[in-house]
Amino acid sequence: MRFRPFLPLLLISAAAFAGVAGCGEREATPLPFQQKKKGANASAEAAKLAELDLADMKNNFGTLPAKYEAKSGEADTNPITPEKVALGRQLYYDTRLSKNQDLSCNSCHLLDKFGVDGTKVSKGHKGQLGGRNAPTVYNAGGYVAQFWDGRAGTLEDQAKGPILNPVEMAMKDEASVVAVLESIPGYEDAFKKAFPDDKEPISYDNLAKAIGAFERQLVTPSRFDKYMAGDKGALSDQERAGLTKFVQNGCTSCHSGSALGGSSFQKLGLIKAYPNQKDLGRYEVTKKEEDKMVFRVPTLRNVAETGPWFHDGAYDRLETAVQAMAYHQLGKELSDADVADIVAFLKSLTGEIPQEYIKKPELPANGEKTPGADPT
Repeated sequence: MRFRPFLPLLLISAAAFAGVAGCGEREATPLPFQQKKKGANASAEAAKLAELDLADMKNNFGTLPAKYEAKSGEADTNPITPEKVALGRQLYYDTRLSKNQDLSCNSCHLLDKFGVDGTKVSKGHKGQLGGRNAPTVYNAGGYVAQFWDGRAGTLEDQAKGPILNPVEMAMKDEASVVAVLESIPGYEDAFKKAFPDDKEPISYDNLAKAIGAFERQLVTPSRFDKYMAGDKGALSDQERAGLTKFVQNGCTSCHSGSALGGSSFQKLGLIKAYPNQKDLGRYEVTKKEEDKMVFRVPTLRNVAETGPWFHDGAYDRLETAVQAMAYHQLGKELSDADVADIVAFLKSLTGEIPQEYIKKPELPANGEKTPGADPT
């Protein structure tokens, strides 16, 4: 079966709005997709669906790499080395990179929880709430850009943002972060090993490069990858049925590539307007009219474990999120059976967390001049 072009079905994870099913809030007028719709028995229907052509699938999804290199053309802009990864792992877990020394990258992107914190929006400095749902860091090296609005081009650029954001980790400026690192004796040696050719190895840019190098190997192969490699028994009949429906309904127009998403920007509410119009997405960065309600498409890998979904965390049931995307992006109202099959397929994308790789490292001890926590 050859792929045919379809309208996008994107599963975008999104500042909360009133009256959305799955949020625990009352809703006066349910949207059509929130009404139950009976369909053919999922298990009976699954066995009848034709197998998709694996060659076509490989063209559409590609192969999940062991790591996502930092490429710009033919050049590797941030070569991954063991020393750089070891440093990046330490920095990812170090709360001393936050003003009150109580937050780290792992606070909002928990590596043992598939890279998310399971909340609509995360809490930052002094309990302040962020404006958008924290996306997973797993497989993020395959994205066209970082953050929901794409304001950072690479993982390295992204790593610089939260540390200085007053709502998140709230450090004053880059110089303040560098001063903290320079005050910790163990980091001096670690930065020298990671960046041996730099005259001043401890820098904000190198901090970001180290974290980026670590994150570029946060890759989670799943049963879907075994299926793609030719093991047809890796997916159940229902999961294969869900994959077929996923393709036939046009989901691959947005959710393609090795990360099954992240490779493009799409308008949320392409056919039916999305209820929450407060967050205009990429428009906040570009100020271009055509970018209103445009967001970077998220990865679907581990999607069953990374709710609540959309950039405002609007849905806490994956079934409702799938229905919402079919409605808003395709103008379709899927039957319960079709939703069940697609969700079954999405669950097959849950990968293996690299437990040894993400193991929390021993952090270097404070030096005599290391500043203390600042709760202000």
